[in-house]
Amino acid sequence: MTSVLYDAPGPRAKRRNVVLSVVFVVLLALFLWWVWTAMDDKNQLKWALWEPFTTADAWSTYLWPGLLGTLKAAALSMVIALPLGAVFGIARLSDHRWVRVPAGAVVEFFRSIPVLLLMLFANELYARSAGIASEDRPFYAVVTGLVLYNASVLAEVVRSGILALPKGQTEAAYAIGLRKGQTMGSILLPQAVTVMLPAIVSQLVVIVKDTALGGVMIGYQELLTARSTLAANYANVVQSFIVVAVIFIIVNFAITSFASWLEARLRRGKKSTGAVLPLNDAAIDGTAGTGGGGGIAGGI
Repeated sequence: MTSVLYDAPGPRAKRRNVVLSVVFVVLLALFLWWVWTAMDDKNQLKWALWEPFTTADAWSTYLWPGLLGTLKAAALSMVIALPLGAVFGIARLSDHRWVRVPAGAVVEFFRSIPVLLLMLFANELYARSAGIASEDRPFYAVVTGLVLYNASVLAEVVRSGILALPKGQTEAAYAIGLRKGQTMGSILLPQAVTVMLPAIVSQLVVIVKDTALGGVMIGYQELLTARSTLAANYANVVQSFIVVAVIFIIVNFAITSFASWLEARLRRGKKSTGAVLPLNDAAIDGTAGTGGGGGIAGGI
């Protein structure tokens, strides 16, 4: 298959790709073997260190509550950051300077600050000037930091996704008398969703992972914090890290799989079915009675 960005490999390129693939598989196998032997030498493969993860107590007491904390903070952050990012992204495309400039300043400001610093600042702000209970404060701080940072990033995703559409889409909408708001809501945004979806999903995965920053720095009870408590009780630090990493992989894989299914569904929905609509009986009778030209003219 040949395209503008891709040329079909020839015989030499195919042989080179096969050789590189074999070398990569061999190196990966050697690395995994080295990890296995190193863990075995340190007695990290003993069943006693892995056994706690087969019991209900370790999951119900530590891992499930931690996972629920991660998912709760990530889900709320997603629900708030997505529409907020869309609003600021569209505002940056406004024709009005008094809308475009402040929106750009807000986006650039929060996009430039590390999300951890936003969490720490929010935690201190809530501790000094808000009547939030101390046990709820870390959750609010984590969500605030995630929303401010990721909404600003998503705003840029929305803006770039809309600008990536052909300019003729906007010109055609204006030509039939649509206003800019109607053009944005009816034509540009529906088309841009498919373009933006991979970047949006990547940012949602970042939100899930960044909840761990709140657990490490401000004591929010999420999955990584629960892992620390579990490892302290069962003395299985390496094993707990591996299990938590697998959980994060499963969660993020579920998000990307759902997004892939949604993207494919959106793309299929935009394709024409190719069905031919028959003329109704009235149109046929009118055409037959007055002649082809007369029937059409009468219909218009």
